Amino acid sequence: MTNSLKPDNFHSGFVAIVGRPNVGKSTLINHLVGEKVSIVSPKPQTTRNKILGIIGDEHSQIIFVDTPGFHKPNTKLGQYMVKTIENAVQGIDILCLLIDASRPREADHEFAAAYKEYNIPKFLLLNKTDLLHPQELLPILSSFAESGFDMMLPISAKTGEGIELLMQKIREELPLGPQYYPGDIWTDQSERAMIAEIIREKALLNLREEVPHGIGVEVLSVKEIREDLSEIHADIYCERNSHKSIIIGKKGEMLQKIGSQSRIDIEKLLHTHVNLQLWVKVRTGWMDNNNDLKSLGYWD
Repeated sequence: MTNSLKPDNFHSGFVAIVGRPNVGKSTLINHLVGEKVSIVSPKPQTTRNKILGIIGDEHSQIIFVDTPGFHKPNTKLGQYMVKTIENAVQGIDILCLLIDASRPREADHEFAAAYKEYNIPKFLLLNKTDLLHPQELLPILSSFAESGFDMMLPISAKTGEGIELLMQKIREELPLGPQYYPGDIWTDQSERAMIAEIIREKALLNLREEVPHGIGVEVLSVKEIREDLSEIHADIYCERNSHKSIIIGKKGEMLQKIGSQSRIDIEKLLHTHVNLQLWVKVRTGWMDNNNDLKSLGYWD
């Protein structure tokens, strides 16, 4: 991170996106940044780490913080994810609470109440409005009338509805500040971390309900073979032998599908051809093992 000198009227700040699992936080971050910063999956609790997406121009820089979904942890990995949320909202300049307007829950009001005393600009974003008739939004908006948020805004992270207005409001609330990151980067994630997340995303998308959420990916090596070709070796970890068989699939077809889809996105990331080598390994109880969590990047 850098505190580059900028004109006196330069504005910058950190914007946290928080909410329940599967409300569209990662989709929103990706739409705002215009790059694939965070992986997307129909399964809840897809995001495990705090992820920064960065956009800026000569007048401002906005650092978006994507966070895991609020949930009750029952493993050390879950505890880490909750801690990540708590850390993410410390020192932020703007808070956005994202709600799935197509599936409102009482828990949404509990989360809103938890941030009521935060003395920073707070936006309540009602996402997935593309799935609703406008009249269906009225009772939801009314139910949050006393929530203490500065603005309630219907949006669709999928279609882009309301995003331009959201960006306008965020820029209006940004405090004066430095340029925290170089102007040519759009995330603080390492190359290896992004490769691992791409592979995990493709595994989650293809496996759906066949394998529980206990999948981890460790990138073992990224080697440049020549200027237009990189070779990547990575392990996919699961908790049971039965899960391993499913991930590999009949005659290796599932693993090949995961690898093929991953390679396409990794090549876009690296701007080079990729030879991706994947292995599936069983790590029983890895979500409760500190050493395993560290090796997979989920523990400080």
